Amino acid sequence: MALAPGTRLGPYEIVAPLGAGVMHPADAPVRTFERYVAIGDSSTEGLDDRDGRGGYHGWSRRLAGRIARQQGGLLYANLAIRGRTTREIREQQLEPALAMRPDLATVFSGTNDVLARRFDPDTVGADMEAMQRALIGQGATVLTFTLPDLAPLMPIARLVTPRIAALNAAMHVAASRSGAILLDFAAYPVGSDARLWSDDRIHANAAGHARIADALAFALGLPDTSDAWRQPLPPLPPRSTGAWWAGEFAWTMHHLLPWMVAGLGGAGSRRATEARHARLEPVTPEI
Repeated sequence: MALAPGTRLGPYEIVAPLGAGVMHPADAPVRTFERYVAIGDSSTEGLDDRDGRGGYHGWSRRLAGRIARQQGGLLYANLAIRGRTTREIREQQLEPALAMRPDLATVFSGTNDVLARRFDPDTVGADMEAMQRALIGQGATVLTFTLPDLAPLMPIARLVTPRIAALNAAMHVAASRSGAILLDFAAYPVGSDARLWSDDRIHANAAGHARIADALAFALGLPDTSDAWRQPLPPLPPRSTGAWWAGEFAWTMHHLLPWMVAGLGGAGSRRATEARHARLEPVTPEI
């Protein structure tokens, strides 16, 4: 959700304009990278952007392919594992990421934190800042982005709307202190458009992952990028009340109730034990 300058959320105050730090490519020097390492949860892993071979593309893989295509090559590793909280990512993924000495890293998490029974934005923000500082201290450019409002996707998400706002505020503070590039994706309504989300309404679909990759490429100042990623999609015709209730019933039966049984935040069959791309390897530009 958008956070205007001057907004106070607990101990946090948003002091920078929305989108601050995101330079248009024409205003920024062209950057080149040799090693890109992504750490995070299921979003960074790539759910639900399937590659047709039993795996996932995801926005990090799409971003890596774009960089490789533009500069002629790139080594890429994705250490993300679904279901992980920010603390677990710091404890399990940061050290292996640092060992790879990336010059580009993405650090994104928070969904599993806001869905947990207990949520402490101070602790989550401190963990985010620590990861960003460690990677930047080794010379990496670090990218992250805020979490869009989930309430337009599922009314029950209004219960965690204050948590998402606090999470995004903590992200602003962490990035401002560490020097990471923060893309305020939550500031743009298109981030909450259901057409960019999978049926579970928690993970982006292929179109959503592609848009996130476009946004991060723009934030990096890569050539041939634009701000088209933040433009809204064409309006849809209104749905009937019956169609809306049918959609809510199907989502409740297929997703909400199984989550309530297994535990929210990537538990059960969607919780993995190891990263799929844990080694630096040349990335294929085409997707």
